[in-house]
Amino acid sequence: MASEDSERLCRSYDGIIQHELWPLDEVDPQKAKFPCCVVWTPLPVVSWLAPFIGHVGVCREDGTIIDFSGSNLIQVDDFAFGPVGRYLQLDRKQGCFPPTLAGHTCKHHSMHAEYGTAITWDDAIQSSLRHYEHKSYNLFTCNCHSFVANCLNRMCYGGSMNWNVINIAALILCKGKWVDGFSVLRSFMPFVVVVCFGIFMVGWPFLVGLFSFSFLLIGWFLLGAYCFRNVLDC
Repeated sequence: MASEDSERLCRSYDGIIQHELWPLDEVDPQKAKFPCCVVWTPLPVVSWLAPFIGHVGVCREDGTIIDFSGSNLIQVDDFAFGPVGRYLQLDRKQGCFPPTLAGHTCKHHSMHAEYGTAITWDDAIQSSLRHYEHKSYNLFTCNCHSFVANCLNRMCYGGSMNWNVINIAALILCKGKWVDGFSVLRSFMPFVVVVCFGIFMVGWPFLVGLFSFSFLLIGWFLLGAYCFRNVLDC
């Protein structure tokens, strides 16, 4: 009989190997435990100018947060830039965790194997951790979103090998849950203050400059993600 510390049990149904997934603990923001979640928090200064931008991480099955927060720096259970503001719990059953090459449940068998498959959720995160712990951090080419995208690509999460900085950002912004009301205030209040101060000091041209900054930033990541894929490291 396998012990409760085992990560997975493998059973065969109709010739297909499947993983039996252990139940996850509840999300506990007080203890900063977010099992199998993508988590987000606002960035100092950057989020004050563009509140849709923030710092993201991915969590292990026990809820521990893992994030790429600087050159050669992967933080474990110490989320950079403050407590989690938003989170989205993902479904492990949507990942492909083949114990053998013949065990793929996704349609990208060879591509997934070449990219680097994982046999468990935590194994995918650990593989990405080893891949990124020697990388240089760059907000525009290799950042925290790249790290999370790399994790999901190793899982072939949702049957997709095309996770990138754009759809990671869209995933958490469109589907993420706020931890509490204070998290909403902490995310948007600095932006509101900056806008009011900028209009007071400069006038409406400040808004033109601010929106131009956001447009150029989004445009860069769209081009890097979908037109020049070798620019962004995911």
